[in-house]
Amino acid sequence: MINKMLITLTLLLSGLLLQAQGVEELLKTTGTAADYPGSDFLVVFDSTRVEVQETGLGYFFMHQMFKVLTPQGALDKRVIEYGYDPFSAYVEIREATIYRADGSREKLDLAEVRDYPAPARAIYWGAREQLIEAGRLQPGDAIDLVLFKKGYTYALLMQDDEEKYIPPMRGHFYDIVPFWSDQHMLSKVYSVNMPAEKPLQFVFYHGECQSSLRFEGDRHIYTFSKNNITPLKRESNMVDASDIAPKLLMTTSPDWEAKSLWFYGVNEDYDSFTPTPEVKEFVDNLLKSAKTEADSVSILTHWVADNMRYSGISMGEGEGYTLHNAEMNFRDRCGVCKDKASMLIAFLRAAGFESYPAMTMAGSRIEDIPADQFNHSVTVVKLADGKYHLLDPTWVPFVRELWSSAEQQQNVLMGVPGGADLMITPISPPEDHYLKMTGTSTLLPDGTLEGELYVTAEGQTDASIRGIFTRAYKTEWDKNLERELLRINPKAEIISMDYGADPIDHMADPIEIRVKYRIPQYAAVGKNMLVFTPLLATRIFPAGMSHLYLNTNVPDDRQYGFRDRCSRMVQINETITIPDGYLMVNDPLKVDHDGEAAAYNGTLQQKGNTLELSQEIILEKRVYEPVDWPAVKKAVIAQKNMADQPIVLSK
Repeated sequence: MINKMLITLTLLLSGLLLQAQGVEELLKTTGTAADYPGSDFLVVFDSTRVEVQETGLGYFFMHQMFKVLTPQGALDKRVIEYGYDPFSAYVEIREATIYRADGSREKLDLAEVRDYPAPARAIYWGAREQLIEAGRLQPGDAIDLVLFKKGYTYALLMQDDEEKYIPPMRGHFYDIVPFWSDQHMLSKVYSVNMPAEKPLQFVFYHGECQSSLRFEGDRHIYTFSKNNITPLKRESNMVDASDIAPKLLMTTSPDWEAKSLWFYGVNEDYDSFTPTPEVKEFVDNLLKSAKTEADSVSILTHWVADNMRYSGISMGEGEGYTLHNAEMNFRDRCGVCKDKASMLIAFLRAAGFESYPAMTMAGSRIEDIPADQFNHSVTVVKLADGKYHLLDPTWVPFVRELWSSAEQQQNVLMGVPGGADLMITPISPPEDHYLKMTGTSTLLPDGTLEGELYVTAEGQTDASIRGIFTRAYKTEWDKNLERELLRINPKAEIISMDYGADPIDHMADPIEIRVKYRIPQYAAVGKNMLVFTPLLATRIFPAGMSHLYLNTNVPDDRQYGFRDRCSRMVQINETITIPDGYLMVNDPLKVDHDGEAAAYNGTLQQKGNTLELSQEIILEKRVYEPVDWPAVKKAVIAQKNMADQPIVLSK
């Protein structure tokens, strides 16, 4: 009955018309909260009809209905809101009707629609929201909403009132349509009406839908629909939802090379990267100490990374895909990723390098269809080897890398002369992101532990450990380092600490930390017995071991891929001198787990009056497939077990 009703609704919705009698009949058949476990409201239908113009401008006619299932759903829908960017889109709430569970109807007064600045953090480009208050709702009530939008997502160069809504790649249209929901959805329909001479390529990912193509005169009408969409099941640490959930991608752009050439051309035409005389003089001074090509690239990348504040404010012309020019960026010394990338390109060109912008997607995969799936801008430079190399001044402040390995296995499209295809950044070897901890200590008969530890790290792990200093005022550095021990035991006393050269001003070498400590009553003392955990097994300096936060309760047969911060190698070695006459009650421990995605090797043994602890954990990737989970899980559990199983010494 419901499916038959939905087929009828699909036809009605193509004209954005729905009779009250049809609504009442539909709402009676759609059930209650018991029929949709886990959902606070039901998306009865979500329909979008798009009319695409010759310029690529899209007119979006949207019709949605939500039925409240629970008191929480009533709270969630008490205010209706729709976000947009006024520089590139126009939005209008055209109709809003509440259908009460008792059969009554209430049309909301559109004069009460409010237009407010959207909540923002770090990027303040003037995004706004249209809101209208639905007021108090009850389970069983439904909201019928009709909206109109024209435009697209990103702003470029502003012209007259209609021109600003035309997509940046003029004449082309694209859209990315999620066919998934966190609430149950009975029907979703997306229809696009295109000029016949505009070839549209599309792919429906991670599932199936009903699709059709009809010809009407000089127009082609593509329609996609899917019924009975259930909430996406989530797993801990899973990849982004868009990587695994049903979605529709469509574009009139022929291929990635065309998009690459357009991105290159639009920025060269805007003259985004020509260094001013002031910039050229500044760069020349910066590079006085540079001896090699690598020196120059490193100096320029880290200057932009460390000295250009990340803060996006609306600066008029140049938002979106067109990067602000060198004069503006050098003067303001703030901006978002594209501004930092643009500043670095101008610096590199001032130094005589060939450099261009690139687009990427931080956090999720870019599918191999040239729709605009980008949220981040970076820099490429051609070096003496004739190859392009990636640089990211946004992600490497106080990081020894020039391209953040937290972005490994990430798709990138370069905007270079001649064009480029979509590429993916390679896996960074775990040994490039090591954490090495070495300790020598003495356990006294009264349970006091005295010793010294040495910590060093590289790559992304270096950045995590160095964050103890770089993310705090200098007056807090000693306290932050002391806190690492106090977190393990509140009685810890620092005898001395040394973190070498200034961790902010000196980035030439990996971070090194040395600490001498004393911890009274570290071991539990009984009659002829001591119970304790080796200090370096206690997950000290966890900032360098994000894998310890992976949820190991997820079954081996997980459904989705998962991710960590970065590939990583952790080596832990500790030698503990124990009081004479004590023997380890625990059996000597030797654990080996070797897998393609992860490996663990750990030993714990007694030799005379010393205990020797050794652990090595190797994690091969940042983004993993579901099949990798058993190996990663074993390695993580093995390391955790070393911390969770205290050593018992008996005399």
